[in-house]
Amino acid sequence: MPLLIRPAGPRDLEPIARFNAALAQETEGVRLDPELLRQGVLAVLKDPQKGFYLLAEEGGEIVGQVMITFEWSDWRNGVFYWIQSVYVAPDRRRQGIFRALYRRVEAMARERPGVCGLRLYVDRANTKAQQTYRSLGMSGANYDVMEVDFVINRHEP
Repeated sequence: MPLLIRPAGPRDLEPIARFNAALAQETEGVRLDPELLRQGVLAVLKDPQKGFYLLAEEGGEIVGQVMITFEWSDWRNGVFYWIQSVYVAPDRRRQGIFRALYRRVEAMARERPGVCGLRLYVDRANTKAQQTYRSLGMSGANYDVMEVDFVINRHEP
């Protein structure tokens, strides 16, 4: 069956929330509050100013996702698309699903005036993901992400 890449809608709330919960657990060992997560996903689905999700679907089953958010760059007078919430079902990994999602995001970004590039962050230990991103033409940036997280208290002083 062909892989369909499509925008998410309100009916996709539950599968996106499930994928995001699995992503947090797999990558950071964090168990997210299910209701808070559902409300966060719903906020994006209802408000395109916050971002959007693209889903990879095959045979009616969602097998992958990405979320795109926006960052204004005054240096470039344009918007970066931030690729976030990347998840591919474990039994479907290494089959080109993320590549298809990425290529769609890249094409959308190139077609939209004012989008100046793509960015994402990746855990330093996730070498498989880094290899995938490099194979798509991405390269490391000269930045480290720093944060204070008021919701998931991993970075308390």
